Amino acid sequence: MKIFNTEQIRKWDEYTITHEPIASIDLMERAAKACFDWLIDHKYKNRSFSIFCSKGNNGGDGLALARMLSYTGHNVAVFILEFGYMGTNDFQANLARLHETEANISFISSKENIRGIRENDVVIDAVLGSGLNRPLDGLTAEVVEHINQSGNEIIAIDIPTGLFVDKSAGAGVVIHATHTLSFQCYKLAFLIKENQQFVGELHVLNIGLHEEFLNNTSSNYTLVDGTLAHQLLKPRKKFSHKGDYGHGALIVGSTGLMGAAVLCAKAFMRSGAGKLTCHIPAEGNVIMQISVPEAMSKIEKGNDHIASVSSLEKYDAVGIGPGINLYDSHSKLLASVFKEYRKPMVIDADALNVLSKSPELLKQVPSFSILTPHTREFERLFGSQASDFNRIEIALEKAKGLNVIMVLKGPYTFIATPGGMGYFNNSGNPGMATGGTGDVLTGLITGLLCQGYPPEHAAILGVYVHGLAGDLAAFSLSQQAMTAGDVIDYLGEAFKALQ
Repeated sequence: MKIFNTEQIRKWDEYTITHEPIASIDLMERAAKACFDWLIDHKYKNRSFSIFCSKGNNGGDGLALARMLSYTGHNVAVFILEFGYMGTNDFQANLARLHETEANISFISSKENIRGIRENDVVIDAVLGSGLNRPLDGLTAEVVEHINQSGNEIIAIDIPTGLFVDKSAGAGVVIHATHTLSFQCYKLAFLIKENQQFVGELHVLNIGLHEEFLNNTSSNYTLVDGTLAHQLLKPRKKFSHKGDYGHGALIVGSTGLMGAAVLCAKAFMRSGAGKLTCHIPAEGNVIMQISVPEAMSKIEKGNDHIASVSSLEKYDAVGIGPGINLYDSHSKLLASVFKEYRKPMVIDADALNVLSKSPELLKQVPSFSILTPHTREFERLFGSQASDFNRIEIALEKAKGLNVIMVLKGPYTFIATPGGMGYFNNSGNPGMATGGTGDVLTGLITGLLCQGYPPEHAAILGVYVHGLAGDLAAFSLSQQAMTAGDVIDYLGEAFKALQ
């Protein structure tokens, strides 16, 4: 699913109006009807409503919704921000229609005109939509603050007033919605952690915008869903053997952290890869052999940690980092690995922390390798950022500059590619915020890379399957009770779901 910017969203509306064809006011009616249906289907029937509108097209949506609610017997109060000028043509037409209903209409022209909101009303925010280009101020900001302080449930139409589509709201005044009813596609703002407090629960409603525009318009951002993941998944051939699915290596583990190595290895074996060799310290051998009997072990120099790694030439993919800890010798370890193994590899956990302490090594990372930092690891590598939007921009910049794939883990995990494309993942849940799930992801992506998936595809598919397994585990066990091991246990169900 493509993610469009503000201008593209506007052009999509225009394209639909021209090529369906449909009058703009009828398209507005369609959007309002989608919101009305959602309210009725989600237990808001017979509630009373306070609807706040400006005089633009988002306000027109609000007026059309008010009319539909009033016609069906709902108690509706409409508050229109008044700045002394006419609204858009579609707003004015919907205002005339609304006057034919029993809705109570009033205008807010100054702070003194702002009236209290009825205690049990559902507030509909239809003030400003996705065309916002500057922070709120004056009367609009006063109204938004008034709504936020009311204590009422708030449902935003299109996007919470005060929130930008493509950049951070910073310290600006923004509606704090309980639900946001948006149209047709995700907006970048909805996929950013800092905006969760404003968006609440997101619901994307289909209003039938023209598919030709979607198919023929490029975007720098894509939402990864089951359809895309299914397209990437390779079927297994009937006449095949383990050699057809690659031999991978994991450089993992140290004293006290062999759990991370085991989780990584188990996930690798659930990816569909053919063979795995784990390069581990001597103290971890018994643990690995008992915990993952399907994997082979290569005991490296260094009793409690890996001091050096023997030849990696034969492997189809290598993953490094989970559980290796931070030892002074690890910068030399990474340098030797990068020098010997020039194919794409997966770099995670303490390997990333070593890179942050020896940033000169970043330039030695093999091209198209996959780096999988969480937010703190990313900031150790590239510095703290003023906002999540900035972090995404830096991820894209570094992916291009270093010629690597950057997997920035978190809600809607972001995958930045060397070609400038960014992918937001739509699977996963807060139950995965538990120790070890990152190690599972590393093993899974390494296993996919081992099977010959292009690095970009391995990252996208691995992240989605990882999140889907987490969703299946949470459905069965609850978000609270699930562990990283449960994610591994549900990888099979996740692959079945995609097939």
